[in-house]
Amino acid sequence: MQKHVICAMSGGVDSSVAAALLKKQGFKVTGVFMRFWHEQNNKTCATNRCCSQDSFDSARQVCQKLGIRLYSLNCEKEFKNHVVDYFLDYSKKGLTPNPCIACNKHIKFGFLIKKLQELNADYLATGHYAQVKSQKSKVKSDKEKVKKTYKLLRSKDKNKDQSYFLYNLNQKKLARILFPIGNYTKPEVRELAKNFGLPTASKEESQEICFIQEKNYHNFLKRNLKKIKPGKIKTVSGKTIGEHQGLCFYTIGQRKGIGLGLEKTFYVAKLDFKHNILYVTDNPDDKQLFSKIIKLKNLNLIGERLTLPYSCQIKIRSHASPVSGKIIKINKNQAIISLLSSVRAVMPGQSAVIYKREILIGGGVIAKAE
Repeated sequence: MQKHVICAMSGGVDSSVAAALLKKQGFKVTGVFMRFWHEQNNKTCATNRCCSQDSFDSARQVCQKLGIRLYSLNCEKEFKNHVVDYFLDYSKKGLTPNPCIACNKHIKFGFLIKKLQELNADYLATGHYAQVKSQKSKVKSDKEKVKKTYKLLRSKDKNKDQSYFLYNLNQKKLARILFPIGNYTKPEVRELAKNFGLPTASKEESQEICFIQEKNYHNFLKRNLKKIKPGKIKTVSGKTIGEHQGLCFYTIGQRKGIGLGLEKTFYVAKLDFKHNILYVTDNPDDKQLFSKIIKLKNLNLIGERLTLPYSCQIKIRSHASPVSGKIIKINKNQAIISLLSSVRAVMPGQSAVIYKREILIGGGVIAKAE
């Protein structure tokens, strides 16, 4: 029996090739274009980059070329609640949010995967650069019973790998998810698009926050957050050297945009919300910029329970190199990770994602870094 796959279509080359590959493999493919929230009170933000009219037209042209249906799905309310409000709330608290992780958790692999039953589909596919692999094993309590488990792996193209953003997936969801381009590099995907005759073959990609049109997100925060208070900028030794515009505009390790106008280069070392003070240092090797112990909250483990201490590699940012370390404690959805070497500019609110070589083990939100 032909399996039915819902393919999330963004109008970009990656999702276009994903849909083409699925059809070539014999699946019944239906495209879904999701419409997200966009800012209503600002003329420069009259649309969301991920679901602009141009993006929809591109997705429609691809589906017409492939001979598949395309449905438009309104996710505006869900996107506002789970992605935009989260971004604003974290920013207001001086945390570093990652809206792409929130979108994948709540929208693409939350809201959309729930729609599979309504659309009578077997799988959900996206154009993410990641891989899902399954394996069968016998259940100890029953020799006749075979259990199927799933692993989430980094993609073939390490420069484009997006597994970092997917650590909130679980076994139940992985069983119904397909990543058709995970075993291809970006140049190979573009070549496939040309071979399939897709109109998105040479389309450029955007890597900015989709619901913020400006290059600098500060204006977005100014429009959407109330009571942003300026305050003093002090050196770590306590000397006042300037005034900050609001702590929500700064992050640990930041060098540019502090606004001091001094000859010396300064780095953000600490955000003191209790006293509304921004502390800076002119020493790029200041110990306050480095962390070796990371405490996680909202921990999600994709596979089986881990035996502690668990040696692994940790990524603090999506494009950062993995750092070796050990998980030394897990308590429900919290964990403590000890890094073998100090990491610079670890900011609460960021996600720490745990790998065992190519396999993604899980991850969580950084609650504290020491």
